[in-house]
Amino acid sequence: MKEAKKELILVYNADSGFFNTVKDALHKSISPSTYSCNLCGLTFGAINMKTKWKEFIDNLEIPSKFYHRDEFFEMLKTHPHNIENTKFPAVFLHSKGKLILFINSTEINQIKRLEDLMDLVTKKLKNATH
Repeated sequence: MKEAKKELILVYNADSGFFNTVKDALHKSISPSTYSCNLCGLTFGAINMKTKWKEFIDNLEIPSKFYHRDEFFEMLKTHPHNIENTKFPAVFLHSKGKLILFINSTEINQIKRLEDLMDLVTKKLKNATH
């Protein structure tokens, strides 16, 4: 059962839109080592979210939302926050009306395998919900 009081907010270091999506897909394919969004690289194939990641997210104890960087900044206009200097990609925990940096860009960018990202999310969620 998902806990309604908390929510995981995952923010890609990429902007939304058709042309950005095409550019990002090409960049990931041609030069993955220089692609600036490791969260995207770990969780997406060329275009679609990886099935293993989608199943993992769908089965978490709390609901999750995904934002591109520009969509996230737009959402922040109507939500109180204290994250001006945050680098992306990043994962936040939305709890009791506040956004808390949950996994920072350094942590995400050090991860090499999807399984390691899933392990990190699981571990941090366990610590945050107990």
